[in-house]
Amino acid sequence: MPPVQPPESDLILPLPGPGEVWDPHTIHTHYFGFAVPEAAIGVFAYVRYQPAFPLSQGGVVMFSGLHNPSPIDAAHCNYEMTMPWPEVDGTTIRTANGLTIEFSEPGRVARVTYASADGRHSFDVVQTGVTPLLARGHVVPGEDDHHDDPSRVTGGSEQFMHVTGECVVDGERHAVDCHYPRDRSWLQIRKETQGGPPTPPVGWSPMYFGEDLIFNQISFEAPDTDPTWAGIYDIPAGSRTHHFAWLQQGDKTLDIVRVRRNVLEQQPETFISLRQEIEAEDETGVVHRFTGEAVATCVMPAWPNASFHDTVYRWTDSQGRITHSTYQELWADKYQLGMRARSRGAVG
Repeated sequence: MPPVQPPESDLILPLPGPGEVWDPHTIHTHYFGFAVPEAAIGVFAYVRYQPAFPLSQGGVVMFSGLHNPSPIDAAHCNYEMTMPWPEVDGTTIRTANGLTIEFSEPGRVARVTYASADGRHSFDVVQTGVTPLLARGHVVPGEDDHHDDPSRVTGGSEQFMHVTGECVVDGERHAVDCHYPRDRSWLQIRKETQGGPPTPPVGWSPMYFGEDLIFNQISFEAPDTDPTWAGIYDIPAGSRTHHFAWLQQGDKTLDIVRVRRNVLEQQPETFISLRQEIEAEDETGVVHRFTGEAVATCVMPAWPNASFHDTVYRWTDSQGRITHSTYQELWADKYQLGMRARSRGAVG
């Protein structure tokens, strides 16, 4: 069973002490999201803290539908690359561009609010944990290369939340009632240097079907699926493709020992996965199968030296049950340029 983080880890936001010099790529993060699937709306709320300076970046992206190849194609994008360190008042965090995260019960309950300057976009949602605050070592490949520094204790967490409340998108009000993940990292070294992450596109696919089946994984597409990254990256057949995965059944959390992700369709102009299937084997030997299709997708501004997409995915389990959740995918310029070259060749 994966370890669990203590509730107070929600507020781990250290800054360098007097005379300390930290790697400029040191980050802490908070991610909260939710969806209104019937309206094909997804919401991405993110704070990335850069304690070495100290500065922060982040904000809110609200997107709808499948054709958002740029962040400013979103219905609303208020994401700033350079902001002051957020205001931290007890258990409440406020960014300069209007995002507020209030941990009314650290480790379990958070109220997340936002309102745009023009009043046409806003949300007020309460997120209540339905799984333990599971510990995660890292999320982006390459971060683990920096985990051997004894002076820095890195960490991360993931938790599925029941999200309720309302949002307003371009003046239209929507009720919110969904199950969505939140996650965070602290003291990770997340390099922005050109060429990373050093793997094929990695996809994060949390799913909540009910208390008896909650699943999450981060992986790249399996080598035996004839992936589009073949010929761009050299990864042997049979390689482990995931670096973090778990499955919750009631009060039992199981490790996932094998993931096989197979992308069936990509969006031609952005290369984001539009349809895919996932096969995952848990530690008891049971194999779980899921199929998914995007109902909304948008390029996100969060990592400008990589291509980062958020989507709302419609997932179906082997029993035919349906759920919606975020699916996020990240890749480096090596993959993007390789795919662009193939696209030009196909047209020519």
